[in-house]
Amino acid sequence: MAALLPGRSHGCPGQHCSLRTEEPDPAAIISDSCGSVKPLARPVRTYIMGTMRRILIFQHVPHEILGSFDPMLREAGYRLRYLNFGRQPDAVPDISSYHGLVVLGGPMNCDQTARHPHLGVEVAAIRKAIDSGMPVLGICLGAQLIARALGARVTANPVKEIGWYDVTPTAAGLQDPLFRHFGGTRKIFQWHGDTFEIPAGAVHLASSSACSNQAFRYGDNVYALQFHLEVDEALISRWLHTPVMAREIDCLGPGFAPARIQAETGTHINESLELGRSVFGEYLRIFHSRPRRIALSSRHPALPGQDRRP
Repeated sequence: MAALLPGRSHGCPGQHCSLRTEEPDPAAIISDSCGSVKPLARPVRTYIMGTMRRILIFQHVPHEILGSFDPMLREAGYRLRYLNFGRQPDAVPDISSYHGLVVLGGPMNCDQTARHPHLGVEVAAIRKAIDSGMPVLGICLGAQLIARALGARVTANPVKEIGWYDVTPTAAGLQDPLFRHFGGTRKIFQWHGDTFEIPAGAVHLASSSACSNQAFRYGDNVYALQFHLEVDEALISRWLHTPVMAREIDCLGPGFAPARIQAETGTHINESLELGRSVFGEYLRIFHSRPRRIALSSRHPALPGQDRRP
């Protein structure tokens, strides 16, 4: 197990109407014996050609990406747009044309809004997405921003978690569509120094001995994960060799030595990737449940039960 130290880390012209298309169950994504992701079959029936489902991804630094979940979404037919606030700090995203939102991690803290004003913009966008019923997934800092958007506090955890730690689902977690795949305690990769309170009305899903609030669900389509199920071996190695992250480790002592973390990664990564495929594959159902809206020009008659709108 990695060592623990106290501290804080870082449309069409004219009239149009909307309709739904009949599409396959995203759970049709499966893994072969080599662990590669197989694509979904094409939609069973589509009334008329329309735009692909789109997911907006809030990114904070180039080295924190969607990892193994990125190809799963693309294979399922989603179009991904990464908005890197590190490069576009003044961006004000319009989430209305997207079917889902993913908020990734980063080295900043939720309360550093004076230095990173985009954090406040993100919290407002997350709140809007939640209020609209959009599926939202947050990882690490992203989870903390979801908690903040829901009115919960984000504070320094008593210790930092960097490396591989036991994460245990709660009783409610074992009944959750995603977290039931844990089955019990699992080794999961972590890199954080802050933690969140469980927001009012949310379901506490997982904990660790060093950080009691590891995950929560709000409603049935908003998930916040403090840990990193999306990482693969290459991404962890990239983090360990990224200067800003390497400097953080150097200040923490031998328990956080990169060589030790890499050795533990070799032991635990395959099981973690398998679990991630199951959990994220389940979450594809939630992204898929948002109705797909297609704009029809005025020359197309409305289908039965579908009203035109200006």
